[in-house]
Parts: sequence; C-alpha cells; structure tokens
Amino acid sequence: MKSVLVYIETDNDKIRSVSLELLSKGNELKEKLNTELHAAIIGKDNDRFFKELFAFGADKVFSVKGDKYSPYRTIPHTRGMLEIIKKSDPQIILYGATNIGRDLAPRIASTLRCGLTADCTDLQIGDFEYMKKKWENLLYQIRPAWGGNIIATIVNPEMHPQMATVREGVMHLIEPDYSRKGEVVELTLDESPEDEKVKILDRILKEKTVDLKGADIIVAGGAGVGSKGNFQKLFDFAKLIKAEVGATRAAVDAGYIGKDHQIGQTGTVVKPKVYFAFGISGAVQHRVGMEQSGTIIAVNTDPEAPIFDIAHVRIVGDLNEVLPMMIKMYKELGK
Repeated sequence: MKSVLVYIETDNDKIRSVSLELLSKGNELKEKLNTELHAAIIGKDNDRFFKELFAFGADKVFSVKGDKYSPYRTIPHTRGMLEIIKKSDPQIILYGATNIGRDLAPRIASTLRCGLTADCTDLQIGDFEYMKKKWENLLYQIRPAWGGNIIATIVNPEMHPQMATVREGVMHLIEPDYSRKGEVVELTLDESPEDEKVKILDRILKEKTVDLKGADIIVAGGAGVGSKGNFQKLFDFAKLIKAEVGATRAAVDAGYIGKDHQIGQTGTVVKPKVYFAFGISGAVQHRVGMEQSGTIIAVNTDPEAPIFDIAHVRIVGDLNEVLPMMIKMYKELGK
C-alpha cells in the first residue's frame, strides 16, 4: 500500500502546529491503510527537526535542504515537493490550509493532474460505490460547503494521489514519543534558473497580539454585540477573567474588531475550556471553529438562536444587562 505523506511547514525555528496535527492524523490513517507515514520537509537546516517528526509518528522523513529553500518560495518548493513525491510514492498527501499550503498544494495538483480538496475539517478512510463500481480505502475529505450550510464529504476515486489542505486546530495532537526512530532520505535537486524568477527582497514579520489557540477562556462577540463600544465591554470582561477576545466574521466585517480575533471557518479554530458567546447567532461557519470548546456559555436576545443548540449554559437576554451581572458575580466570588 502506498504511503501517507505530510508536507511539513516550519516557522521561526520550529515546526508549525498544523504540521504536527497532520502527522497525528496521519498516524490514524496509516494504521487503517496498513502503510507508512512519511514527512516532507524543505528548508535550510532540516536536521534539527527530524527527532520531533519521528516522535509524532513519521516512519520516514524526506528532506530537501539548502539556503535557497528558506524562506519559502513557490518554484523551488514545488520542485522539491515533486521530487519527494516521486520517492515517497504516496496515495494521500496532506498540507496545512495556511498561506503556504494554499499556494503549494494547487501547483502540485495541477502538475500531477490530481484532485485537491481545500480547508478540510476532518479526514476518514472509507469505501465508495458509484455506477456499480466500488473503490476501497479512499480518503474521505470532509469540509463545510455552500457557505458553511452543509458538511460535504468529497472523494477522489480515480486520480491519485488524493490531496487535501486541512485547517489548523481541527486535528488532535497525539502524545509524542521521543524514543521513536525512523529513516531520513536526503534528496538533492539540480540547479534551475527557474528557481530565481522570484526573489525575496525583504521580510517584515509581525508578531501576533492574540493567542486564540492557546487560550483557556475566550470571550467572543458577534454582530449582535452591536458596536465597537460594546466590544470594549467584552475586552474589559476578558481582562478581568484572564481571557482572550474572539469574534465572528460578521463582527469583523462590521469593523467592530480586527481580523486577528476572527473564529470560525475563515478564522481560527479554537478549543478553550470555557467559551463565552455574546450576540452570536450560531451560524455553521462560526460553529465549525468553536463547537469543541469544553463549556459554551451563550448570551443572546433570540431564544431560537442556533448557538443555543450547542451551548451548555443558555442565557436569553441583552449583553448590556447580563454582562454587568456576570462581572459583579465574578468580583464577589473572587473575594
């Protein structure tokens, strides 16, 4: 059986969390397919990452190394990835649904003339039957569709490898085993003038001011919050309880808060211990990003709001009345 291959992204001298999440999911897929899990890493100093890749389940690491591969550039990385694919011979290739993954994966799909499903939120192995023909052990590529109103399961029975980009934060990390060992395959590419068609003249790195993925408590607001001023009340509450502030796309589009705070299908996927949802209707697009939270406390004036379907604590009311009571109670309990 052909391998499962994960493209590894690195950032600021560490492996991006989405790549480790994909290796974690890859372990599950390889067990069902009785095959190997391979990692593809293209960069400048790859050696320092091998131990961690093996710890997260990689059986074999394919490495393309050189100064020209850092930072990421489309053409050299595409050539490197195509060479790795030849050696790995995968039936499944997974990429993070990041800026890099969304740039690289379509180029690989176009070159190999295979399918690609973007922004998956789940992956499974199963069979498929159509027109009296049956395929076994296909990759079920599961993602929101039609504006998030349905969840679609997509299969690619004929053209392989099967490829998908996967949202960060939707796959569970396994416990790494640093005693694991594996094989490293170093690959060298011939020089090509094509690689120099695009040059990076300068890089400006901006540190994130919001850590939604690492937050234990999130106070989130939707369009129902109503204004920037009301969002400031959420910031005040979040500061009091040591939480991060999140938002729906509608709130971001309305200009109430910056895009770094956006949670959902087109934002960050989060799994905090406690999630406060103020003025959030509960559209599927947002629920995809937060429904795995430990405890969901929803406040909405509409008793029929879909957010109440997944909330553990349901409060029908205006945040301008409910929030001051929450703050008062917290302060009293805090004493």
